[in-house]
Amino acid sequence: MAKRINRAVELLEQGQPIYYTGGHTGHTLTYEQGKKDAGTWADYINVGMEHGAFNMAGLDEYLRGLAEGGPTRSGHRTPAVIVEAPVEGSSEGIIRSNAWQFRQVLARGAHGVLLCQAESPDAVRAFVESCRYPINRPGVGHGLGVGTRGVGSEPSAAAVWGVGREDYLRKADPWPLNPEGELILGVKIENVRGVSNIEQILKVPGIGFAEMGPGDLSMSLGYMSAPRPYPPEMQEARDRVKAACRENGVAFLEGATPENIREKIDEGVRVISGHREETARVGRAHTRRTMPV
Repeated sequence: MAKRINRAVELLEQGQPIYYTGGHTGHTLTYEQGKKDAGTWADYINVGMEHGAFNMAGLDEYLRGLAEGGPTRSGHRTPAVIVEAPVEGSSEGIIRSNAWQFRQVLARGAHGVLLCQAESPDAVRAFVESCRYPINRPGVGHGLGVGTRGVGSEPSAAAVWGVGREDYLRKADPWPLNPEGELILGVKIENVRGVSNIEQILKVPGIGFAEMGPGDLSMSLGYMSAPRPYPPEMQEARDRVKAACRENGVAFLEGATPENIREKIDEGVRVISGHREETARVGRAHTRRTMPV
């Protein structure tokens, strides 16, 4: 039986890697697709709204379909859903002016948000605060101000999670900052400024995972596309992001294949992109995972 609402959080709490599906340029957001995706092999579904349409009506229907199609074989009401927000994380002012995006996404019942183009600790602090209700206080006064998410957003989200209003208000808080929280917030480091600030960015309480975005970072360094193997400056950036994750107890996200997933896990990667079920099958066997898919 599931111990938590958010399967991704439950697995990370156990020290297990998690695997996601879903692209960065949109997702089919219909009730029917949600019912179908309730049986996904993945631990969470990435919904790309940075470049895909900011489709809140579709997200409403999709999450309702996930709930109707569940529970998952692991006993969770739905797979976790993490949405990439369109706003860029370059400054505190930009984040606070666009915090409505996080509120809209979370009000639909999403289990997390990924902030792209994260560049500064002040922007990331504003991001975390915007995703929290003021009633939840872990970290307040210790790197965070009071949350700014407003009352009125909880009814539809609580229905998707299958909990009452007060339970949702308590649980809709970032893990691992709040050990009882069921939200997971991530940041994507995609340019030179973000890399230069990564140690300070990941000291902000409330971030659950982080990644180096190789596509945008490579462009910021003058490459048309991400070279493989990475040139020295990209390898240095990747290692710096990974080290900051380890130092601050943040899960590191990176792509993997069936051929290199064991090596990636042994190196410390804990959130796996790649969108291939075979990668997850090999990785789960390697870590002796017992939770049903």
